Amino acid sequence: MPYRRGGGNRGRGRGRGRGAQPEVEHELRTPRGIEVVGRVVKSQGSSRFMVLCSDGNERLCSIPKKFKRAFWIKENDVVLVEPWTLQSDIRGDIIMRYSISDANRLKERGFLK
Repeated sequence: MPYRRGGGNRGRGRGRGRGAQPEVEHELRTPRGIEVVGRVVKSQGSSRFMVLCSDGNERLCSIPKKFKRAFWIKENDVVLVEPWTLQSDIRGDIIMRYSISDANRLKERGFLK
């Protein structure tokens, strides 16, 4: 049987972005209870990040397994952090990442400096 060369639509269109998506207005998730807002300072590798939190602590935060594929985190992203019960001043989990417009709304409401 001959080797298939070209033809058809196999493999075309993969890896391309969909372009800019219009941003949908939604309810802003604010910190509840012990949760704090923070800004990612540095990526440590293997889903760990140094986050400067709004309470003044710099925490080593990780992404829980159920959120690992949900969002990509880069430096200077604004994230919602839940401190651990033990080592609460040093460690925490990243619950969600805020979009740029959500970060601006947080700043207006006084949750972020």
